Amino acid sequence: MLFSLRNRLLLIFTCLLTIPFVILSIVIPNFFTSVIREQTQELTIEMMDQFSLYVDSITTQAEDIGKQVLVNQTTQEWLRLTRQGAEKEEIDSSMNQLRQGLSSIMINNSNAMSISVLLDDGTGTWGNHSSLNESDWYQDFTQNNQDYVQSHLDPFQPSHEMQVKKINSYILPLIDTNTMISAGVIKVNFPSVLLESALNKIKKGQNEHTYLLNQQGENVLPGKIKTPSSILKESLKQITASVDQEGLIEASYQKEKYLVFFQKLPVGDWIVVSEVTESELFARANHLQQNLLLASAILFILTIVASFIMSNTVTSPLGKLAKAMRLIERGDFAGAKVLLPDSKYQNNEVDYLIDVTNHTVDRLQNLIETEYEANLRRKDAEYKALLLQINPHFLNNTLEIIGSLALQGKNKEVMNVSVSLGKMLRYSLNTNSNVVPLGEEVNYIKSYTNILKLRYEDMITVEMDVDSDSVTFPAIKFILQPLVENAVKYSFSEKTFADIFIKTEKNGGQISISVEDKGIGMSEELISNLQQNDETKIVLESKGSSIGLRNVLGRLKLTYGDGFSYRIDSTKNEGTKITLMIDLKRGERQDEGVNRGR
Repeated sequence: MLFSLRNRLLLIFTCLLTIPFVILSIVIPNFFTSVIREQTQELTIEMMDQFSLYVDSITTQAEDIGKQVLVNQTTQEWLRLTRQGAEKEEIDSSMNQLRQGLSSIMINNSNAMSISVLLDDGTGTWGNHSSLNESDWYQDFTQNNQDYVQSHLDPFQPSHEMQVKKINSYILPLIDTNTMISAGVIKVNFPSVLLESALNKIKKGQNEHTYLLNQQGENVLPGKIKTPSSILKESLKQITASVDQEGLIEASYQKEKYLVFFQKLPVGDWIVVSEVTESELFARANHLQQNLLLASAILFILTIVASFIMSNTVTSPLGKLAKAMRLIERGDFAGAKVLLPDSKYQNNEVDYLIDVTNHTVDRLQNLIETEYEANLRRKDAEYKALLLQINPHFLNNTLEIIGSLALQGKNKEVMNVSVSLGKMLRYSLNTNSNVVPLGEEVNYIKSYTNILKLRYEDMITVEMDVDSDSVTFPAIKFILQPLVENAVKYSFSEKTFADIFIKTEKNGGQISISVEDKGIGMSEELISNLQQNDETKIVLESKGSSIGLRNVLGRLKLTYGDGFSYRIDSTKNEGTKITLMIDLKRGERQDEGVNRGR
């Protein structure tokens, strides 16, 4: 009985299916866990590096402004008159000149910075601060030697708008350059929201927390610290003791393991800290492992059932063969294939008849279907080739930009262009799925327009208004770039500038995507020609040479059917606006039915 057909099938199916699946259910999640850990560390450190460069640019600008104010002749004149006890009218006149100078600096500043000059007794350019010595920021500077102070409110700002906003400040002593005696402070303020918005980009998960701290563990920016204090205390102790400028620290709290990424900034004693728990980071891998183990159990049961059924259904092969021949006479090859018995366990004569019949069916079916399948494969190959297509002129121009920036020593700009180009290439080379969240398509366009801005500099402006409710909508790839390319092309054809506006919006039951320019516009004849032609026919007859406007409209029509519509608003020499509208329900069905394995 041990070597009966039924037992053999059971043993073979169990070994070939169940055992490998159980092994894979353990190996794959572990592999994903290690990959996720490495990629998370690399991406986090990379984003921290970018944040560090951003903070360095802002603080450097603040320091330059502070030093500029310090050595300014108007500042020194006001300080001299005040210290010498000059006439009030003379001091007030000097004060007004100083205010005008500070206002001019603030107006020309791109980061909304403000400047205050304060004497030790609280006398200041924008008001008298009688409680100056009691201010937290002033005590940080005088007692803790902090040049850069934490986020705070300062009522002595040049405008009411700045008075009600949280700010961080760079403080430097107000020194009489003749006597080198300190008489007060110069306070350069920049909005905390500048650092907050940049810091929030480092977060990758809902439960991940990112902070900008000083070495005492205090939050430099507004907001509460949600990470357990013991984790931060232990991490900061290791960070301050470490000679590394960036890295990863592991800590445990209440049976939960925390991964703490850090980077020391060149600004004061500031440290960027990003914390996430292992359970949060590896949640998907753990869920995958559970599902695989459950699938292994189900597969084991199915294997036993299938082996039992097969061992009992390998009977009456000739009767089934006769039924299959009747279906072959009618041209039902698929039905005949279903009825043909398995010849592996029959005698040689029956094996021969079944094999010949099976081979005949395959040959006939193959001859009939070859042309149809070949056409389908050709269309699929052409479409994937289109997905991989990047304009050679654009790539050549981008490489020239990188070379020019490198010769000028602009390493930061070289890095930005390289990162944008790399993101475009990764997006283009990913042909596993034809449908992506609309947010990924928008991010691709951001990378594309970032390169265009470096190429055309002040001649081009690109504005984006992306509705947060629209970024998860499943859209087919490469529907925006052809529209943006056309907008840029026809803007520069007769004009010296290009103003592009991109907008996505969730409006009722539709997603609206629009690209607008101020170019030469489209003729009524061209618009009418676009609307009268069958875009789907253009796509199906395409030879893989274009992904222009017609191709975009055709692919959207093929994908979403009646759920897609578009509108073209154009005025000669004033501009064109193309709006694509897709029903939300059609998008959801497309997301469910997309073939992600191709």
